Amino acid sequence: MDLSYGALFLSEVVGTGFLLLLGCGVVANVALARTKGSGGGFLLVNFGWGLAVFAGVYAAFASGAHINPAVTVGLLANGADEYAPGIPVNIGTTLVYFAGQLVGAFLGAVLAWLAYRKQFDETEDPSAQLAVFSTGPETRTPAWNVVTEVIGTFVLVFIILMFGQTPAELGPLPVALLVVGIGASLGGPTGYAINPARDLGPRIAHAVLPMRGKGSSDWGYAWVPVVGPLIGGALAGIAANLYFMPMGV
Repeated sequence: MDLSYGALFLSEVVGTGFLLLLGCGVVANVALARTKGSGGGFLLVNFGWGLAVFAGVYAAFASGAHINPAVTVGLLANGADEYAPGIPVNIGTTLVYFAGQLVGAFLGAVLAWLAYRKQFDETEDPSAQLAVFSTGPETRTPAWNVVTEVIGTFVLVFIILMFGQTPAELGPLPVALLVVGIGASLGGPTGYAINPARDLGPRIAHAVLPMRGKGSSDWGYAWVPVVGPLIGGALAGIAANLYFMPMGV
């Protein structure tokens, strides 16, 4: 299936939009005041994000469901000829993937805010409001926070590339479970962005949306969940290529 740039863009917008609607939504359910899931804990957030990925991958099937610039960069670093069947790897398609992912992430976060509009009004803690949109470290040490994001994203992209070499026909389920596992195992230090668009798009939404008692969007930290995942994705693509070579894959 050959996609036009417009169709490719739309696929990534819709898939990433569903990802962020459900992902930000589960954080809102846990973090905001006067919700049914208030205080549900980090494991609920892990499962919510995993199921958000499940929905996003299905929605973005036409574009290969990257819904994450780190996945796009991983495929580029892996030396792939196509990002998905009929979608060649070139500057134009790469930029369209990035644009669709960022726009979709922004829109998904806005929809999550609309769904929890009254709960945002009831929440006096600005850090809880920001947590719905973007990640933040438990211990603010930027260099080590980058390392955590690199490792988490490396696991994500490397294993996704392994999925492409297996005959299992399980659809998005393995990716969803992988995201749950990464969150449960490696998400503690930073909240595991493992996706630059997932953090940057909603952070922009937080900055522009009218919210009662809104605090800072924490732009001083914003580079970490962008740079770390991009490095992790690139390293995973290179490592997977080296791993495949002696196997003749």
